[in-house]
Amino acid sequence: MTEISEALVLALNLIITFDGALAEIVGLSLYVSIVAVVGATVIGVPLGAAVALLPFRGRGTVEVVLNALMGLPPVVVGLAVYLMLSRSGPLGVFGLLYTPTAMIIAQVVLVTPIIAALSRQVFEDLWAEYKEQLTSLGCTPLRAVPTLIQDGRFHLITAVLAGFGRATAEVGAVMMVGGNIDHVTRVMTTTIALEVSKGNLALALALGLILLLISVAIGASVNIFKRRAKS
Repeated sequence: MTEISEALVLALNLIITFDGALAEIVGLSLYVSIVAVVGATVIGVPLGAAVALLPFRGRGTVEVVLNALMGLPPVVVGLAVYLMLSRSGPLGVFGLLYTPTAMIIAQVVLVTPIIAALSRQVFEDLWAEYKEQLTSLGCTPLRAVPTLIQDGRFHLITAVLAGFGRATAEVGAVMMVGGNIDHVTRVMTTTIALEVSKGNLALALALGLILLLISVAIGASVNIFKRRAKS
């Protein structure tokens, strides 16, 4: 118990003084997650809109696949990206394995289905609500997209925040493709796993507390945007 108390005090001291190593790890984590979520949003929101608004054969199957991919196992994604980026893989020539870019790619693959599936539901609900009004004004589904985005912006932001929460909590995939290399690809989740195995509880607790604060902030933001969407 004493050891844990001492580790907690050291962890709080690391956070208050914002230790250089701590700052580096947190900064890289946020960079990787933010870039990945931006990329996933650029892909996922238009994909969700297309699936929701455009009639095409196999649409139901695509919806099922999107929903299923929301629970895609991270280690499977990590393995797939690893094979793509390894020396013998099709993208091995670019030398991206064990770099932050590889971690971003893995997170994009994980987060895109979440944002796409949640966005699809938002567009589908809004189109059902405003279809008669918009079609009477001569709007096709595609031309109605900007209007639907404007009206559903808080719901869409919630979808993006859900993706960001998934990205910041990722361990398996980023460890496989990033290698958890010190000063290169070491992020909060992978560092926590490593430091606990080494018995360095202070740094692990400090990062755990920061990760918890980020999760609470995301949760609070989701609630705020949900309330604004209802008002």
